[in-house]
Amino acid sequence: MMNTTRSLSPTTLVRLRTAAAMIATASGTGHIAALWFRDLDAAALNGALFGTLYLIIGIGLFGQSRLSLFLAIVIPACGSLYIFRVQPSDAISSAQLVSAALALLVMVLSALVLWNVRNQPTA
Repeated sequence: MMNTTRSLSPTTLVRLRTAAAMIATASGTGHIAALWFRDLDAAALNGALFGTLYLIIGIGLFGQSRLSLFLAIVIPACGSLYIFRVQPSDAISSAQLVSAALALLVMVLSALVLWNVRNQPTA
């Protein structure tokens, strides 16, 4: 029986992982930098917490660990759920929508890389 699944080349996987790492690092830096432009309240500190996690995940994605790929799927999903489930829909700002879109992009890129790494044929 022939395996018909196609996996991405190692070069493509490195590029996708690097793209996810750069987006997560930039998003984390943006979350933390937002402290200078917002009132210091619970929402701002929560955003800074997620920014710190995104920054750590982004740095981890520059490495080779599968754990960082898994965390790059789970943590941004929790952040996006917080934005859309906890806050009222009329209180969501455009910056939060951009943050959720970037989180979705990081999740998709990380899931794609993790799926291909887990399903690579061994020699």
